[in-house]
Amino acid sequence: MFAPTYLDHNATTPLDPRVLEAMLPYMGQRFGNASSRHDYGRHARAAVDHARQQVAAAVGAHPTEVVFTSGGSEANNLIIKGVAAVSKPGCIVVGATEHPCVREPARQLQRAGWTLSTAAVDESGRIKTSEFDALMTGTPRIVSVMCANNETGVVQDVASLAAAARRAGAVFHTDAVQALGKIKVSFRDWGVSALTVSSHKIGGPMGAGALVLDKRVDIAPLIAGGGQERGLRSGTENVAAIVGFGKACELATADLHARSGRLADLRDGLVAAVSRMGAKVFGAGAERLPNTVFFAFERIDGETLVSKLDRAGFAVASGSACSSADPRPSATLLAMGVDETLARGAIRVSFGADTSRDDLARFCTTLEETVNGLRTLAAVAV
Repeated sequence: MFAPTYLDHNATTPLDPRVLEAMLPYMGQRFGNASSRHDYGRHARAAVDHARQQVAAAVGAHPTEVVFTSGGSEANNLIIKGVAAVSKPGCIVVGATEHPCVREPARQLQRAGWTLSTAAVDESGRIKTSEFDALMTGTPRIVSVMCANNETGVVQDVASLAAAARRAGAVFHTDAVQALGKIKVSFRDWGVSALTVSSHKIGGPMGAGALVLDKRVDIAPLIAGGGQERGLRSGTENVAAIVGFGKACELATADLHARSGRLADLRDGLVAAVSRMGAKVFGAGAERLPNTVFFAFERIDGETLVSKLDRAGFAVASGSACSSADPRPSATLLAMGVDETLARGAIRVSFGADTSRDDLARFCTTLEETVNGLRTLAAVAV
């Protein structure tokens, strides 16, 4: 059976067999509701509590600061809308290259009377410090800047941004969904008010995530009901998914340094290869995730290239999976000042623990053949 080479780990990752093994008992004989008082419920509660400790350890937080959600999008909405719900309308600042699940709730607040300001980025995708500091003089109430961009892989100086926001009296949140398992994530050391992580980006199951929240932050829940998760996220816990999330966090941080080093070697090799082919690599001048390369070729349509590579047996992306239905070019690249025509050609390669040098060597051979074929067709058409 044909098995394509998977190079889209920033969209989602395969479920680690060790994670599945940890989950299976809670999908069968240990099926209890974690809120129940009997033996079945106590087993479920103990499993959730253990997973909470594993998630907290992975991000340098205390277990009581972990609020389980259905994933990163819910966690991001919870912090933005939850803080707004207990505040008078004021100013919210978000980075220019944020994920849609931060941009859209911020726009909803804008329609509800809040002022929305965007923190600009430079050509490499890094927040412009001077402009960010200027925005902080406007005493914002909420600031959200993602740690690592899901398309370019560019990593922000979260600790410095958080310090500036803290001096302005703002709640500072960072979306660390793409960062966890690739670089060190530290809720405490970064000094953030809130941090988002997600299970399926690190070899865990879909349907689980967390908002790591400083307990001094006043916030209202999005979902009211039975009072689970300290009243911040009601609803019967998805015990199996939470258990899997906890195990995935444990595995993702166990050998982080060695794994990140190996991935960075693969990334740098791919950057060199596509650069020789004439590609423009986005964010190349900034610190980036070790597993991500986002690039484009002049006069080559990204969707066409992704489709041809898919038929050749390589699964890559033309950008964020969450906005793949949007025909417009990457908002991240436009914010970086990339020409719209070039931005339409962007494709993202993101690899994981099982990606090999042979995988990337075969990919580069196929990529060069495909790009040359498309260039020939374009020349004939002219």
